[in-house]
This record gives sequence, C-alpha cells and structure tokens, in this order.
Amino acid sequence: MSLRSVNLPGVGTKYEFTTDRGDTVALFFTKTGTIQMYTLQRGCHTPSAAEMTPVEARRLGNILTGAIIEAENESVEIAFSALADLRISVHTYVIPKQVAGKTIEDLQIRTKTGVTIIAVSRREKNIINPPPSFVFEAGDGVLVIGETDQLKRFERDVMVR
Repeated sequence: MSLRSVNLPGVGTKYEFTTDRGDTVALFFTKTGTIQMYTLQRGCHTPSAAEMTPVEARRLGNILTGAIIEAENESVEIAFSALADLRISVHTYVIPKQVAGKTIEDLQIRTKTGVTIIAVSRREKNIINPPPSFVFEAGDGVLVIGETDQLKRFERDVMVR
C-alpha cells in the first residue's frame, strides 16, 4: 500500500492509497475545512463518497486507529500498546441542576471517584483544566478522564445526587 498526496490549487490536499485488495481510498482536505472521503472498490466504476466535518473525521480516525467509540455517550477508550493493559476512558457529561452551584472541590470529585475534570464547555467557551474552585452551572459540558470503574463512580456519586 503506497500513499500518494497531491496539492490541488484552490481545492486543498488529496491523499490516496490503494489497498492490497485493490480498492482505492481517497481523502480530500478542502480549503473550506471539510474532509471528503471517496472509496472505489476494485472492479467498480462509480465511487462512494462521504463528506465529514473535522470532528467527524477525527472520530473516524480514532476508530481506524483502534480507539473504542461509544457515539451515544461521547466516550473514547484508549488502549496504549506500549503500556500493557493500560486503558483510559475520556467521557463527556452534561451537568444536571442538582450539581449546579457546587465546585469541583465541594464535590471532592478526584478524591471520591478518581476521575479528573480536564475541560468544561459553557456557552460555547471552553475552560481547559479548571481549578478546584470552578463552580458548575446546569448544562455545562464536562470532559473527564479516568479508568472505566472511576467513570462509573463519577456517574453514581456525582452525577446522580
């Protein structure tokens, strides 16, 4: 399998490869920010196409590299091949009313559950690595990281109060 890339003036960049089976896969990273993927099965004359946003393309990349995606829950589990048996989950949640007004410290999130809040999204603004004094509002999107058991404790002890 050889990868070819071509700069297409005014369009973007095209990456193309042919699989060992003879199928062709082409990806176009357009100047408008979308990613287009075309596949052409060996022996066929009409390609199939899909257009993706950068977020969707990253999700596809995660799947193709072995990360486990649970689309309904916006969760990714990452297995590190260099570190045997290490699996870390990254998961998003929406803060419910009963948690609003409390800080990360008030809830003792890390002490009680082991998870770490790595980002909060509020009204289209992202707060990366919020401090322990950060006060949650209902509807905040939070990104947490931890092992599967830690995420379950977070759901049980923090999200359902």
